[in-house]
Amino acid sequence: MVSNSSAQGPAWWPAFLETPRLTLGPVTAEDLPSIEHLWRDERVRRFLGGPVTEDKIAVRHRRLPGTPGAFAVKDRPKAQLVGMVTIEPDSPRGGTEVSYTFLPEWWGRGLGREAVAAAVEWARDLPGGNPVVAVTQSANTGSRRLLEAIGMVAGAEVVEYGEPQTVYRLLSPAHMRQKSNT
Repeated sequence: MVSNSSAQGPAWWPAFLETPRLTLGPVTAEDLPSIEHLWRDERVRRFLGGPVTEDKIAVRHRRLPGTPGAFAVKDRPKAQLVGMVTIEPDSPRGGTEVSYTFLPEWWGRGLGREAVAAAVEWARDLPGGNPVVAVTQSANTGSRRLLEAIGMVAGAEVVEYGEPQTVYRLLSPAHMRQKSNT
């Protein structure tokens, strides 16, 4: 389920998404202490260049709340933050780019797949009709499995930040239906 309000920012934001187990909504100042764990945790940041520096955390604290496309992902029963999904329309990668991080204590439950799938489905319908893309370090097998499970296909491999990265693209809706019927 998606609802939009254009009181601030682009017409497509803010957006609120719901899945059977999760809610995705704009990041608030109250979310920042939990999101900070995403920035500091070595397991989360293993394929993202390591923990974020204190200077960058201070900047993110000021800029992140209310940023269009930044979703705080929370479990529905307790409204506890489990991760973050970001949608960037008109990414320099040639589409609408999705990125995500989840707290390790929530890994292995399928919540990442559920949240990213909902965000990707929503992003497909953004104005402009851009393809949905995602990039992950090629060595990040968990992230690659997640992207492939939601219907994205691996494409070009590029080297960024000194490491091979794989660019994924969303299959067409017709192709996705065909894949789910097999």
